Formats: sequence, C-alpha cells, structure tokens
Amino acid sequence: MGELWLAPLRGVTIRAFREAFAGPIREAGFVGAFAPFIPANPGIRVNGRMLADLGDGADGRLVPQVITKHPDAMRVLLRAFKESGFLRADLNAGCPFPMIVRRGRGSGLFKTPDVLERLLAAGCEEMGPGRFSLKIRLGLAAPDELLALMPTINRYPLAVLTIHARTARQMYDGDVDLAHFREACVASANPVLYNGDVGLTLRAAPEGPPNLRGAMVGRGFVRALGERPDAATLLAGYLDRSCAELSGDQPVLGRMKELLSYWKDLPGWKRLWPTVKICRTVCELRAVLPHNGKCKEE
Repeated sequence: MGELWLAPLRGVTIRAFREAFAGPIREAGFVGAFAPFIPANPGIRVNGRMLADLGDGADGRLVPQVITKHPDAMRVLLRAFKESGFLRADLNAGCPFPMIVRRGRGSGLFKTPDVLERLLAAGCEEMGPGRFSLKIRLGLAAPDELLALMPTINRYPLAVLTIHARTARQMYDGDVDLAHFREACVASANPVLYNGDVGLTLRAAPEGPPNLRGAMVGRGFVRALGERPDAATLLAGYLDRSCAELSGDQPVLGRMKELLSYWKDLPGWKRLWPTVKICRTVCELRAVLPHNGKCKEE
C-alpha cells in the first residue's frame, strides 16, 4: 500500500496522543502524521498557544493542517508554520460536519470552487511547489463532484492529494466508493493517499493506479489500540500527560472520553463505558480504569 500516514482526528490524534502512543504508531509503520486542523479566520493572530499542539516540525514527520475559506488568513498561518520549522502544510477540504460545511469550510468548499482554487494558489505560493497538500472527499452529495474539480486541482503541484472515498453527506457511514475513488486517482496529476476504512478496503481492492502513494489511517487505528494487551498501560500514560498539560478535571475528562468512545464496543472496555461516561472527576476516572494507580490529587 506504500506510505502510511496517521490521519488528523480532531480531539484525538493530538500531540499528547502522538507522544503517549508513539510506540504503537511506530510499530504500525506510519511514516508521519497530519495534525488536527487549525482554523484560519480573518484577523488571525498566531501565538504560541495556537501552535502548541504541533511541537517541533524539524524532523518533517508532522504536517500541520489548516481549515479556512480565507486565503489571506491562511497565508498568515502558513508563515507561522514555516517560522516554527514546518516545511509542509495541508488544507482540510474534507471535513463533513454540517456546521463546518454551512460556513463554507471543509467539504463546504465544493460549493465554492473559485475559493478552493484561490486557497490552492495561495498555499502553493506560500509553501512552495510540492510542499502544500489537500485533503478532500469524493464530493459533497454526489461521488463524481471531485472529478469535476480535478482539472482545477491538477493545476497546482501538490505534495499529495488525500481522498476520502465517501461523500460529505455520508459522513463516516455506509460503504466507501472504490470505483469513484479509482477514477479520481487516475485523473489526478498529483500523488494520492487513500482514506476511508483502510483495513476493509485493502482486503477487497485491486492494485491501485501508479500515482497511489499510500493511505491515511485514523479511526481504524485508534480503535485497534483498544485491542492491544498493553492498552490500559498506554491509556494511563495518556491520562498522565493530559493531566500535566490541561488545567481542571473537565478538559481531561473530555479528552479521555473522546478516545474511549472509539473503544466502547470492544471486549474489556464495553462494560466500562457506561461508568466512564458519568465520571465527574479525574479521580473517579482513575478508579474505573484498569491499572489506575493512585490518584495524583489524593
């Protein structure tokens, strides 16, 4: 399948997660990760807190991602990425959540192809040829919408084009559309990463087109972490990192519940989930989790 990249899952594949689960990420063969998106709105002022989740970009293994419909604001954020040592950046044109789409960002850019083109032009100019990339879906409502956009996208020298093989309307439900994905892949002048139910797809898909560079994996990998024999130990490390980083119980609980929601149907975690959901403090959560240890607040 070629290169394997960790997908940007907002609230999940954040810096603390990438550090706490660095071993499994390395063992799985990921060559790098795309960081969860950072919004770029008019009047943006980039500060250290905004970029704190990115860490050091010197090794080239992390690609920061922006979500926006404003080329000038995006340029400001891209310059900050470069000043922090990042050589690449990615545009999120695939987020399917209705609130994002209604605001013309993420998959909402399908409704304004002229805006998407201005963003691609600004990104490639600011980062340089082959250092800007695009994550997108097959379409907003129909799976052939990306094909209609491909002549525009092909005008820009992207590092990679990541295609989630569903429409935005599907969200993360229903079958992936391998036929339309392959058409889009063949039509792309840029190298392509596949995204969407990668594990299931690899068992069913024929050999991909020559420009299929690899895959971006997110939800399936995060879920599989809960099946590891050392899952509880890794989770405890993630909880400790989150407690050290965040102030107060609620942000920590929100972060932990977001991850555990991916594990809630797995053996061993299914029986814990109803109790985890109603935990009100970190101490309560530690008491529920296996190998919880002593609560740091005691």
